[in-house]
Amino acid sequence: MSKEEPGTTSAKILYRPVGLVASMAAGLTASMVFRWVWGRLSRGEDQDPPKALESEYGLREVLMAAVVQGAIYAVVRALVDRGGARAFQRVTGDWPGN
Repeated sequence: MSKEEPGTTSAKILYRPVGLVASMAAGLTASMVFRWVWGRLSRGEDQDPPKALESEYGLREVLMAAVVQGAIYAVVRALVDRGGARAFQRVTGDWPGN
């Protein structure tokens, strides 16, 4: 793997709006993926993921939902952030990070 070159200050500033939009898209995408995965993992087809303050769920189920949700969010966010940075670099020639 090659190391990315440190970005310039102007590249970092120009990338901010792109990064903001990408972060919002990543959050929405991760939410949709989580709901799909949770639907496959849960017993009922229309079952929503348990929330921490819903007493009808045990702690184990609430924690499992939180772990799955966190893992999906982290992976989707990393993919979107890296993809956005690479696309920005292809367009501008500057890496927006570091």
